[in-house]
Amino acid sequence: MAKITFKGNPVNTSGDLPVKGTKAPDFSLVKSDLGSLSLSELKGKKVILNIFPSLDTSVCATTVRKFNQMAAGMKNVTVLGISKDLPFAHGRFCSTEGITNVITLSGFRDREFGKAYGVDYIDGPVRGLYARAIVVVDETGTVVYTQLVPEHIHEPDYDAALKAVK
Repeated sequence: MAKITFKGNPVNTSGDLPVKGTKAPDFSLVKSDLGSLSLSELKGKKVILNIFPSLDTSVCATTVRKFNQMAAGMKNVTVLGISKDLPFAHGRFCSTEGITNVITLSGFRDREFGKAYGVDYIDGPVRGLYARAIVVVDETGTVVYTQLVPEHIHEPDYDAALKAVK
Protein backbone atom coordinates (compact mmCIF):
# COMPACT_ATOMS: atom_id res chain seq x y z
CA MET A 1 0.00 0.00 0.00
CA ALA A 2 1.33 3.41 -0.94
CA LYS A 3 0.60 6.53 1.04
CA ILE A 4 0.07 9.74 -0.88
CA THR A 5 -1.95 12.88 -0.28
CA PHE A 6 -5.14 14.40 -1.62
CA LYS A 7 -4.97 18.17 -1.12
CA GLY A 8 -2.57 17.60 1.76
CA ASN A 9 -4.62 14.88 3.47
CA PRO A 10 -3.25 11.31 3.59
CA VAL A 11 -4.85 8.70 1.31
CA ASN A 12 -3.83 5.14 0.48
CA THR A 13 -3.66 3.04 -2.64
CA SER A 14 -4.34 -0.66 -3.00
CA GLY A 15 -0.69 -1.55 -3.46
CA ASP A 16 2.52 -0.48 -5.13
CA LEU A 17 3.42 0.19 -8.73
CA PRO A 18 5.13 -2.64 -10.58
CA VAL A 19 8.84 -2.82 -9.83
CA LYS A 20 11.30 -1.51 -12.40
CA GLY A 21 12.87 -4.45 -14.25
CA THR A 22 9.81 -6.73 -13.90
CA LYS A 23 7.27 -7.68 -16.54
CA ALA A 24 4.36 -5.24 -16.65
CA PRO A 25 1.08 -6.95 -15.73
CA ASP A 26 -1.10 -7.45 -18.80
CA PHE A 27 -4.54 -5.90 -18.88
CA SER A 28 -7.50 -5.46 -21.17
CA LEU A 29 -9.24 -2.09 -20.93
CA VAL A 30 -11.99 -0.42 -22.96
CA LYS A 31 -11.23 2.03 -25.77
CA SER A 32 -13.56 4.90 -26.62
CA ASP A 33 -15.09 2.82 -29.46
CA LEU A 34 -16.00 0.18 -26.80
CA GLY A 35 -13.45 -2.28 -28.18
CA SER A 36 -10.72 -3.60 -25.92
CA LEU A 37 -6.98 -3.10 -25.95
CA SER A 38 -4.50 -5.17 -23.99
CA LEU A 39 -0.92 -4.35 -23.15
CA SER A 40 0.19 -7.59 -24.82
CA GLU A 41 -1.16 -6.24 -28.14
CA LEU A 42 1.45 -3.48 -27.93
CA LYS A 43 4.45 -5.81 -27.57
CA GLY A 44 7.31 -4.44 -29.65
CA LYS A 45 6.38 -0.84 -28.80
CA LYS A 46 7.44 1.41 -25.96
CA VAL A 47 4.35 2.26 -23.92
CA ILE A 48 3.67 5.13 -21.53
CA LEU A 49 0.79 4.43 -19.16
CA ASN A 50 -0.57 7.79 -18.00
CA ILE A 51 -2.90 6.69 -15.19
CA PHE A 52 -5.19 9.29 -13.61
CA PRO A 53 -8.46 9.72 -11.67
CA SER A 54 -10.74 11.51 -14.18
CA LEU A 55 -10.62 13.64 -17.32
CA ASP A 56 -13.18 15.88 -15.61
CA THR A 57 -10.41 17.43 -13.52
CA SER A 58 -8.02 20.07 -14.78
CA VAL A 59 -4.80 18.25 -13.84
CA CYS A 60 -5.88 15.00 -15.50
CA ALA A 61 -6.95 16.82 -18.66
CA THR A 62 -3.63 18.67 -18.68
CA THR A 63 -1.64 15.41 -18.48
CA VAL A 64 -3.42 14.01 -21.53
CA ARG A 65 -2.91 17.26 -23.49
CA LYS A 66 0.79 17.40 -22.60
CA PHE A 67 1.46 13.75 -23.45
CA ASN A 68 -0.45 14.25 -26.70
CA GLN A 69 1.91 17.10 -27.65
CA MET A 70 5.06 15.37 -26.41
CA ALA A 71 4.28 12.08 -28.13
CA ALA A 72 3.73 13.66 -31.55
CA GLY A 73 6.39 12.35 -33.85
CA MET A 74 7.89 9.88 -31.38
CA LYS A 75 8.72 6.65 -33.17
CA ASN A 76 7.53 3.33 -31.77
CA VAL A 77 5.94 4.94 -28.69
CA THR A 78 2.31 4.52 -27.67
CA VAL A 79 0.78 6.66 -24.93
CA LEU A 80 -2.21 5.27 -23.06
CA GLY A 81 -4.43 7.55 -20.96
CA ILE A 82 -6.08 5.31 -18.35
CA SER A 83 -8.90 6.22 -15.97
CA LYS A 84 -12.27 4.90 -14.84
CA ASP A 85 -14.11 7.53 -16.88
CA LEU A 86 -16.59 5.99 -19.27
CA PRO A 87 -15.36 5.46 -22.84
CA PHE A 88 -17.94 8.02 -24.02
CA ALA A 89 -16.30 10.71 -21.87
CA HIS A 90 -12.89 9.73 -23.25
CA GLY A 91 -14.19 9.98 -26.82
CA ARG A 92 -15.83 13.35 -26.19
CA PHE A 93 -12.69 14.76 -24.55
CA CYS A 94 -10.35 13.56 -27.30
CA SER A 95 -12.68 14.83 -30.02
CA THR A 96 -13.11 18.25 -28.40
CA GLU A 97 -9.42 18.63 -27.55
CA GLY A 98 -7.99 17.22 -30.79
CA ILE A 99 -6.17 14.41 -28.99
CA THR A 100 -4.69 12.11 -31.64
CA ASN A 101 -1.47 10.81 -30.05
CA VAL A 102 -2.97 9.24 -26.91
CA ILE A 103 -5.18 6.16 -26.77
CA THR A 104 -7.62 6.57 -23.90
CA LEU A 105 -8.67 3.48 -22.00
CA SER A 106 -11.37 2.99 -19.40
CA GLY A 107 -11.15 0.64 -16.45
CA PHE A 108 -14.90 0.75 -15.82
CA ARG A 109 -15.30 -2.98 -16.64
CA ASP A 110 -12.04 -4.14 -15.11
CA ARG A 111 -11.42 -4.63 -11.41
CA GLU A 112 -7.95 -6.14 -11.82
CA PHE A 113 -5.99 -3.29 -13.44
CA GLY A 114 -6.03 -1.06 -10.35
CA LYS A 115 -4.99 -3.95 -8.13
CA ALA A 116 -2.27 -5.21 -10.48
CA TYR A 117 -0.77 -1.73 -10.77
CA GLY A 118 -1.49 -0.76 -7.14
CA VAL A 119 -3.30 2.45 -8.15
CA ASP A 120 -6.81 2.00 -6.74
CA TYR A 121 -7.54 4.63 -4.11
CA ILE A 122 -8.87 2.64 -1.15
CA ASP A 123 -9.91 5.59 1.03
CA GLY A 124 -10.46 9.33 0.96
CA PRO A 125 -12.84 11.39 -1.17
CA VAL A 126 -11.71 9.79 -4.45
CA ARG A 127 -11.94 6.19 -3.18
CA GLY A 128 -12.51 3.84 -6.10
CA LEU A 129 -10.70 5.95 -8.71
CA TYR A 130 -7.10 5.49 -9.87
CA ALA A 131 -4.23 7.45 -8.34
CA ARG A 132 -2.10 9.56 -10.66
CA ALA A 133 0.85 7.49 -11.86
CA ILE A 134 3.15 6.91 -14.80
CA VAL A 135 4.47 3.52 -15.85
CA VAL A 136 6.78 3.17 -18.84
CA VAL A 137 7.11 -0.24 -20.47
CA ASP A 138 9.77 -1.14 -23.05
CA GLU A 139 9.36 -3.18 -26.23
CA THR A 140 9.71 -6.47 -24.34
CA GLY A 141 7.01 -5.64 -21.79
CA THR A 142 9.46 -4.77 -19.02
CA VAL A 143 8.82 -1.86 -16.67
CA VAL A 144 11.59 0.72 -17.13
CA TYR A 145 10.17 3.68 -15.18
CA THR A 146 7.45 4.37 -12.62
CA GLN A 147 6.16 7.37 -10.74
CA LEU A 148 3.32 7.49 -8.26
CA VAL A 149 2.63 11.21 -7.99
CA PRO A 150 2.83 11.94 -4.24
CA GLU A 151 0.14 14.66 -4.21
CA HIS A 152 -3.09 14.00 -6.09
CA ILE A 153 -3.34 17.55 -7.46
CA HIS A 154 0.21 17.65 -8.90
CA GLU A 155 1.30 16.75 -12.42
CA PRO A 156 3.71 13.88 -13.12
CA ASP A 157 7.32 14.28 -14.22
CA TYR A 158 6.81 14.33 -17.99
CA ASP A 159 10.50 14.72 -18.78
CA ALA A 160 11.49 11.65 -16.77
CA ALA A 161 8.80 9.56 -18.48
CA LEU A 162 9.89 10.70 -21.94
CA LYS A 163 13.55 10.11 -21.09
CA ALA A 164 12.64 6.52 -20.19
CA VAL A 165 11.31 5.85 -23.71
CA LYS A 166 14.36 7.27 -25.51
